[in-house]
Amino acid sequence: MEKQRIKEGIERYLKVKHGIKLKDAKDYEIFNAVSLTVLEEIIDNWNTTTETYSKGRMAYYLSAEYLMGRALGNNLMNLGVYDEVKDVLSELNIDLNRIEEIEEDAGLGNGGLGRLAACFVESAATLDMPLVGYGIRYSNGLFKQNIENGFQTECEDTWLKYGEAWSIRKDNDIQIINYSDMTVKAVPYDVPIIGYGTKNINTLRLWQCEALREFDFNLFNNQQYIEAVSGRNKAEDISRVLYPNDTAEAGKILRLRQQYFFSSASMKDIIKKHKAKFGSDFSEFAKYNVAQLNDTHPTISILEFIRILIDEEHVEFSSALAIAKEFFGYTNHTILAEALEKWDIRLIDRLFPRILQIAYKVDEALVNELRQRSYDEGAIWNFKIIANDQMRMANLAIYVGRAVNGVAALHTEILKKTELNHWYHLYPNKFQNKTNGITPRRWLRLCNAELSELITDLLGSEDWVKNLELLKGLEKYKNDDKVLERLMSIKHEKKVQLAEYIKQEEGIIIDPNSFFDIQIKRLHEYKRQLLNALYILDLYYRIKENPDLDIPKTTFIFGAKAFPGYRRAKGIVKFINEIARFIDNDSEVSKKIKVVFVHNYKVSYAQKLFPGSDLSKQISTAGKEASGTGNMKFMLNATPTFGTYDGANIEIVQESGEHNNYIFGLRVEDIEKIKHSYDPKWYYRENPSIKRVVDTLINGTLDDGRTGYFEDLYNALLEERDQYYVLADFELFKKSQEQVFEDYKDKKKWAQKCFANLYSSGIFSSDRTIKQYADEIWYIKPAPIK
Repeated sequence: MEKQRIKEGIERYLKVKHGIKLKDAKDYEIFNAVSLTVLEEIIDNWNTTTETYSKGRMAYYLSAEYLMGRALGNNLMNLGVYDEVKDVLSELNIDLNRIEEIEEDAGLGNGGLGRLAACFVESAATLDMPLVGYGIRYSNGLFKQNIENGFQTECEDTWLKYGEAWSIRKDNDIQIINYSDMTVKAVPYDVPIIGYGTKNINTLRLWQCEALREFDFNLFNNQQYIEAVSGRNKAEDISRVLYPNDTAEAGKILRLRQQYFFSSASMKDIIKKHKAKFGSDFSEFAKYNVAQLNDTHPTISILEFIRILIDEEHVEFSSALAIAKEFFGYTNHTILAEALEKWDIRLIDRLFPRILQIAYKVDEALVNELRQRSYDEGAIWNFKIIANDQMRMANLAIYVGRAVNGVAALHTEILKKTELNHWYHLYPNKFQNKTNGITPRRWLRLCNAELSELITDLLGSEDWVKNLELLKGLEKYKNDDKVLERLMSIKHEKKVQLAEYIKQEEGIIIDPNSFFDIQIKRLHEYKRQLLNALYILDLYYRIKENPDLDIPKTTFIFGAKAFPGYRRAKGIVKFINEIARFIDNDSEVSKKIKVVFVHNYKVSYAQKLFPGSDLSKQISTAGKEASGTGNMKFMLNATPTFGTYDGANIEIVQESGEHNNYIFGLRVEDIEKIKHSYDPKWYYRENPSIKRVVDTLINGTLDDGRTGYFEDLYNALLEERDQYYVLADFELFKKSQEQVFEDYKDKKKWAQKCFANLYSSGIFSSDRTIKQYADEIWYIKPAPIK
């Protein structure tokens, strides 16, 4: 982009969008003007990409979440115009970094599922793959988290308050969605997905729910104002909030409406595109189209797709089911029962009875197939899509899906050997592994410019940004003192930046010369933030007993959101914050250790935390974390993993060596052996350290504000048999952490561990993952535009 055009574009959009001149513009107005200037530049390539893709086979990625992060910096970097725009703004006395900071993180996702989807659509664009993402344009994200007196509090995440420059409303493609009790509009907003070093611009289509009528004029005229807009409010509720609380039936109904809303809109959109090319002939539909279900949330798409073919396109049921079996693929992200969705058929019948009829027909087809294969009725029950008055969405996805994939080697093996073993015996050829990945653009090139510069200097080019396997070329420098010193100097610089950011965001001062031990992820019992917290409390007592305990000064950093209805997770948030307060109030211990719980953990915060880390905590109960991608982001930023033999940790240590990481704790096979005889009370009785820290939950040492949170955590450990094996892994955790502290004393040895993780991380690029999906499930090929 020419500098003059950038300048003119900014001035033009400030004028037409905000009616102001540059000298009077606020930061968010400048952000909008810069974004629209760039958007204008890419429109032609975006339209050409869409047209090029439509001529061949297309893949569609259906996900309830896309945790995109901020768009501006990433888009400028991928387009290769970051420096030009920075220079232009500098000439106008504007700091680009300040403008980037004003952008709200898009409130379209929450955890690893959504961040993976964001990495995938970016990688597909970078690789020129014909992939379109579908999701929901939530008006509000999950929630904004604050910490008040140690408690998590929630308020609305109004990410659209300044408008949203990076999307285009497409009224020509509105779809009408029918429920038994209401009809709404699905309005598409297209977001450009800009690949790195390519002219191709892919599309993420997000559906916003709107009422067919703005308001009832007659009711309004009769001065019944609330009633007049109730229909609009009810429609807008469907896309108002990501994952509304579903602890009560009203929440479950809203979640179900959401899933059907974006599934129905997406299926209608795909079918509309197909008909524009081939008319009403669906015989070759699956030759040109393939859809990937990102977990069970969009699985109702299968039934809606079959319904549309039967009811609207007059295709026979058997043919519609056969087409669906070639069209859909299913990614399983977890073995946790709570995430393998089951819906009460009473709710399905209430909202869309025709979908339930279709489900019974699909279930009947499955049962007939199993009977033909000589399965007895008892065995068939485990496969059924509808059983116990529930619709089992995972069973539906596996039966119809052309492929079923796990997201890490161990996870896929667990699916095959235990959790989905009966399905694996039925359809062994369906099951595949696709180890997750992360985009190196956002998670290294953008968030760690200093480390990126070192890599480019050593490798002699920036080709690694599109081919992460080239990082292996760094290995020859593993004993080079100057390279290792420069690496650790960069690490320290990123820690200084993180410390400054935490001071700005939290009002807390931390020492960048201390050891930064970081655990950042969704708050869930299986991720075991509680184990980390209990360890820190034990360390506090050991320092009290021995003030000269030989450990480096350490800052333990947590970041996590607990779902609003997840009481126990909120109790863990309070427990961690009480430990932080307890340590801060001790003038001696606080000289050695500090605990910080950063509020409202999100992508833009993560972009500071990953580069500024000394240790990556990945301590899920073995067998529970399907993959993890945070572990990969730490690794890519030259950070050793401290974790269990679980998820992608296994592949991380295979790549970089167990001696460069810290693996501790029970493994899947160990848990299998002890799970029926496990007695957490034995650990509590026999280990004084465990008893001391667990007792703080009930003896008044720490205060939960009379909420009962801490007593509940105590009961989870001792009365509910500690289902995540926190106490069983406590001493093993402690021993490994002591090894970390010992190894950290040898600065060169530690630098080599960090460097080994960096040069071994190439396999964890989402480019590699997407290429595997493209080659082995979707059968799509790159289609670069001219």
